[in-house]
Amino acid sequence: MCVDGVLSWLVRLRSSRLARLGLLLVVLAFCGYGLAVEWSGVQAALGQMRWYAVAGSVVAAMAGGAAMMMGWRALLADLGSPLPVATTARITFVSQLSKYVPGAVWSFAAHVEMGYDRQVPRLRCAAAVIVGLLVTIAVGLVIAAVGLPVASTTVARHYLWILAVIPVLVACLCPPILGRLTDWLLGVIRMQPLQQRLSWRGLALAVGWTLLGWLLLGLQVWALLASVTGRGFHVLLLAVAGYALACSVALALVVFPSGIGPREVILIAVLAPVLDRPAALALALVARMATTISDLTWGAIGLAIGRRAASAAPAPATVVSSAGNATVLEPGPQGLR
Repeated sequence: MCVDGVLSWLVRLRSSRLARLGLLLVVLAFCGYGLAVEWSGVQAALGQMRWYAVAGSVVAAMAGGAAMMMGWRALLADLGSPLPVATTARITFVSQLSKYVPGAVWSFAAHVEMGYDRQVPRLRCAAAVIVGLLVTIAVGLVIAAVGLPVASTTVARHYLWILAVIPVLVACLCPPILGRLTDWLLGVIRMQPLQQRLSWRGLALAVGWTLLGWLLLGLQVWALLASVTGRGFHVLLLAVAGYALACSVALALVVFPSGIGPREVILIAVLAPVLDRPAALALALVARMATTISDLTWGAIGLAIGRRAASAAPAPATVVSSAGNATVLEPGPQGLR
């Protein structure tokens, strides 16, 4: 089967609500079984976590999400649609709530349609989502490839393949290649190629924000890991690089709903040098909870921004012509139109 055929098959599988729901149930069943078997150790590890570590994990997850949003905003602006921070936050965080609904297209479609409501062409918004995903995965894998050999040679030996793909990842992030790759992916989902390509400056801004986002998301795990192990900064690099690896691979495995399963399995394996399996499982579950709280909180903030913008919008103006006909002018982003 050719690459196009494989990718098309993955898109169809991910677009099937029944298939995604089935995968989710299977993953949850295995997770539930593993949790039941390891429950005594998991319970002990949960008891070692301080409340302030859990709170710090949530704060770090929210800060990381905000940085990732700014990276997507930089991409969108470079492609020709600059948006205010508040507007971008509303589109990003409200759309991300859709990833908890079985079905692949909901979050993607929500980004595109909410962007279109703010005068962002659908093709441009779709391209920004695709490029944002590629940049996020590439930067995450580079962080893992650089950080894991320093943090733990034991872990790094199991993931030597990451070192081999670094040149490929760096090449794919070059705007000319990234543009062609984006056009190809747009073609897979039956959309036209982009008319305006990403610039080096736009890419640099997006990579910078994404790098910051990964570092903050790594702090989400480090806060919990330091609380359980008591090792502090000695496990910081392992937490950041390990979480970047787990999330990046989970994002690339598009058939798994919200990355549930692969992310936890990889994170547990990466933390093996400093945590036993029950404790690592407990940490992975709390990290998932912190991510969910972050998504729900940002989603609520995005909805509040939308309600505030709607209430602040000027009322439609009615103009009466000399012939006595009334015309209603609806307020747009730039005023009455």
